Amino acid sequence: MGILLVYDVADESPFNNIRNWIRNIKQHASNNVNKILVSNKDDMDESKRVVPTSRGQALTDEYGIKFFETMSSDCCEIKR
Repeated sequence: MGILLVYDVADESPFNNIRNWIRNIKQHASNNVNKILVSNKDDMDESKRVVPTSRGQALTDEYGIKFFETMSSDCCEIKR
């Protein structure tokens, strides 16, 4: 079983809630549930991007979870 934590790179509000989401997962899910952080819209113009890849990566390093980047314009593009 797994849980995807997805945020839009153009909206900082969901990203800022990830720690709360992880805390809720720890309280309500089994200890061995897999958690994956996913950034969405990574193909967005840099001028509109407010959450850089480095912040997502730092968060996954802090919690020891996997991180993937996705692009909304290309259904097949996933970066690790």
